[in-house]
Amino acid sequence: MSYLENIRTFVRVYELGSMSAAGRDLRISPAVTSARISQLEDHLSVRLFQRTTRSLTPTAQGKAFYGGACSVLDAVAYAEGQVSDLTENPKGLLHVAAPLGVGRRLIAPHVPEFTAQYPLIDVRLRMTDRTVDMTAEGLDLAFHLGQAADSNLRQRKIADVARVLVASPAYIAARGHPAEGAALVNDKHDCLNLRFPGAPEFQWRLQTENGPERFRISGRLESDDGDVLTDWALAGQGVAMKPLFEVAEHLASGALVQVAQSTPPVPVQMSCHYTHRRHQDPKTRLFMEFMTDRIGDAIRTAETLS
Repeated sequence: MSYLENIRTFVRVYELGSMSAAGRDLRISPAVTSARISQLEDHLSVRLFQRTTRSLTPTAQGKAFYGGACSVLDAVAYAEGQVSDLTENPKGLLHVAAPLGVGRRLIAPHVPEFTAQYPLIDVRLRMTDRTVDMTAEGLDLAFHLGQAADSNLRQRKIADVARVLVASPAYIAARGHPAEGAALVNDKHDCLNLRFPGAPEFQWRLQTENGPERFRISGRLESDDGDVLTDWALAGQGVAMKPLFEVAEHLASGALVQVAQSTPPVPVQMSCHYTHRRHQDPKTRLFMEFMTDRIGDAIRTAETLS
């Protein structure tokens, strides 16, 4: 077994805190994961993890080895990048994360074009509306709406994304047409909330005559999938705050209507996040450049549709 693969496996076990999680991430069996760690420990003549049936904890030697192991993998990635820069066919595996709406509408449709142009690059796209941990999840790039929670990440701004408050004509007929954000609070309307484990108390940041203000809203329905909120809004279940590009077609068709237009949501920044070492990789830079152009075009098209 390659010593480098053993190191790579050790790093993922250390970061994920689990043999099985690391195996799933690397697409190898738990038995192979365990064997690689054992081989590495035999080679180093130290114990890297304390194992019990319920837990796995790095030893002092494991903690010390982790920093050097990451440096080795970074050096290899950098060297491979230098070679790829000299060829017309960069290759390797690219791990990308994106919010569900962004991934489904703005990224996934263009992945076939990207892989056709760069056939030696394999793309793993993970879509979730929760905040991702780039290091723990082994990501090269993460597209994001809003500010990065991790200040150590680097980011490239793609666009300021307009957001709108929307409801169906049926909901408006039954509950009224809220003219401003103040009409949404105190249970006057059912607001559809995007929420996930660990999310803060829900508020909508709207633009008022006095500048941006936060409105604490409530509603009977919540989901961690933004597309579910759109479906509920279409079904007349409440008011949703959505990026314009996600609902532009529904607004154009009349299936959804903008509400509280005197206090629209504050636009949110879309950006691409990466660590410094990931940006050294040419396939990472290629994917970021490729998608940035197409995402910008798609957002501008959506604004014209509405």
